[in-house]
Order: sequence, then structure tokens, then C-alpha cells
Amino acid sequence: MSLTVNGDEHPFREGMTVAELLAEKKYSWPLITVYVSGARIPKSQWSTTVLRDGDVVKVIHLMAGG
Repeated sequence: MSLTVNGDEHPFREGMTVAELLAEKKYSWPLITVYVSGARIPKSQWSTTVLRDGDVVKVIHLMAGG
């Protein structure tokens, strides 16, 4: 059982939330957008969105530039 996170396999754990995954992967950039199997997950829902086996997660670090 696993997840795909930014193209890499990551172990799946029953009941794992988006917030727990981000902590495990040490994603701490202040501006992050998360998509789970194509659906954007608002930051307010990271701690309540439970991942499922086989989900494809994309974590995008937003950066300003000029």
C-alpha cells in the first residue's frame, strides 16, 4: 500500500491526513498548494482530509519572482 507524492512512492498508513503527510515529508515552505488525485485541498482542510491507498499527491511550493 502506498501513495505517490510528487512522482515518488511513499508508504501509506490508514488514517493518514494531508497534514501528517506534509510533516513526514518535511514540507515546511510557507506557501504550499496541495492536490490529492487532481482535487485541490485548501489549507484549512489539511488536518481533516484523510488520504486513501493509491492517492496521487502533488505538493507545489509557490514562489514569487520578478
